[in-house]
Amino acid sequence: MVAPDPVAFSIFGFDVRWYGVLIGLAILIACTIVYLRAPRFGFNQEKLLDVLIILIPVGVIGARAYYVAFNWERYAGDFGKIIDIRGGGLAIHGGLIFGILCAAVLCRIWKIRIPAALDLAAPSIAVAQSIGRWGNFFNEEAHGGPTDFPIHVLIDGQAYHATFLYESVWCFLLFLFLLLFSKKKKFDGQIFLLYAMLYSLERFFVEGLRTDSLMIGPLRQAQVLSFAVIIFAIVLYFVLWHHRRAKKRL
Repeated sequence: MVAPDPVAFSIFGFDVRWYGVLIGLAILIACTIVYLRAPRFGFNQEKLLDVLIILIPVGVIGARAYYVAFNWERYAGDFGKIIDIRGGGLAIHGGLIFGILCAAVLCRIWKIRIPAALDLAAPSIAVAQSIGRWGNFFNEEAHGGPTDFPIHVLIDGQAYHATFLYESVWCFLLFLFLLLFSKKKKFDGQIFLLYAMLYSLERFFVEGLRTDSLMIGPLRQAQVLSFAVIIFAIVLYFVLWHHRRAKKRL
């Protein structure tokens, strides 16, 4: 695969890049899915729209802040560069952390069940990631090292692991799995915990192929965080599972 021009179109001399178009499309599709599925989870659609209107900019700010924090030497002292996200530089982990914290606060204020709301959101998060990853393709970023693998991205004549594609496919399959499993969920929080485990599992291994990882000393921060999330999610999953079984026996 060879990436085409990263600029989708221009308006009055202002370039609109595919990265932004795809991120915007991902958010729109994810929010539409949440809105349509809300009644099945017992949520008021209009109230969830209020949550999403606040949540989206907070998530984007969090994704950018996280990326900048781990690349501070590149952005220090240049505010214009910090806020310019058109060329890439959004870290999904930052968006998820800020987004979940913001959602928890809003759900608490508006008396929305937080674990159930996360279950509703989980498939939409996965499909948004699947779409948004293609922005990395157009920017020729977030790829892996050189490879002979038949499916690859070609940059300046060199074949690299198409890590954005690996994650895109995994997240789309995860989206379908979570949608189907939602019909069988046994306790609130189950779907989101499955998302956390399965996405983090993929991210841990695919991150090892990338050449642009954010680092914590000698360690790739995405791998460290993914490993921690997997352990935490597994423990919490079984705690909630056994709690549910205990309640049924009473």
